[in-house]
Amino acid sequence: MDSLSELFRMEMPPWHMVLRGTLIYWFLLLVFRFLLRRDVGSLGVADLLFVVLIADASSNAMQGEYKTVTDGLVLISTLVGWNYLLDWASFHSPAVSRFIEAPAEPLVRHGRIVHRTLRRELITIEELMSKLREKGIGELSEVRIARLESDGELSVRKYGH
Repeated sequence: MDSLSELFRMEMPPWHMVLRGTLIYWFLLLVFRFLLRRDVGSLGVADLLFVVLIADASSNAMQGEYKTVTDGLVLISTLVGWNYLLDWASFHSPAVSRFIEAPAEPLVRHGRIVHRTLRRELITIEELMSKLREKGIGELSEVRIARLESDGELSVRKYGH
């Protein structure tokens, strides 16, 4: 029974875990929202490695030296709470939604490539054309508008549709 109580005792004050979780959550949210490249619907090996390393580094930063289940539950609850709160706030507030989700960016408009957006998003013409071919587009002239959505997906509206 003593080992069971050891498993659930708190090693750190709950406010400490909440503060750690809050700081890391907001830091990562800002990094992913404003600094990282939105790719055109794909995750490369370097991107996957980056996410794994971020997860490990942020886990260490949030955990400190905790060893109990209760400390972990407080930390996980903090992250879940922030995620739910931001989803709720985004649903109820257009301003929060615009802050959390990047706006859709035009990559092709009326059959012409929007080079400024490609440069800003670090997308090559070859990557764009590959994604357009995946959507069944053979020629740029078929495209009324193609946008890079906030989730990295490419949405396309063709002429006549």
